[in-house]
Amino acid sequence: MGNKIGKIKASILGAALMGTTATSAMADGMEFETVADLLHLVMSSDRTVYTRMVVNRLANEEGVITASEHFVDDKALVLPAQMFRFGAEMVAENTDEFSYSLLSLWPINKQNAPTTPMEEEGLQYINDNPGENFYGVEELGGDEYFTAVYADVAVAPACYTCHNEHKDSPRTDFEGGDVMGGVVIRIPVN
Repeated sequence: MGNKIGKIKASILGAALMGTTATSAMADGMEFETVADLLHLVMSSDRTVYTRMVVNRLANEEGVITASEHFVDDKALVLPAQMFRFGAEMVAENTDEFSYSLLSLWPINKQNAPTTPMEEEGLQYINDNPGENFYGVEELGGDEYFTAVYADVAVAPACYTCHNEHKDSPRTDFEGGDVMGGVVIRIPVN
């Protein structure tokens, strides 16, 4: 049974990476939750690798280069949150089958604050229930969306020191492993 599930997950993940749409996966009998979970697995893995192996190593451990929100002017590394947003923007340019964003109850950049009741509820839920994800359906602009919210956790000192030391940060007491925000994935239901 476990091997069959592994094969199903691998084929779904492969399809997602090769451009098969989330809606196509639903047509093949996959649950919205499963598709969102697999999309998040890829996003979270890439984000963690970039944060730990590039930003934290080069900026914090080796001090070779800095990371900055003004990366072009400062000739610095792109911050992990910016890298994530750039990926989300590129996906949005290429498909309307799903979207994702990084939001927080304590955003440094106000555009990363929750804007819908479900985003607010989901972010509060993952903060109050460590290790659990939030799932729901919401209506936006007359269309229904399956919405999933996953904890965005401080995986390296580069995460929490940046937030704790930023002049615009509304919260300055983050530690490793803390929930700093959430990844919101939306898949159209129709």
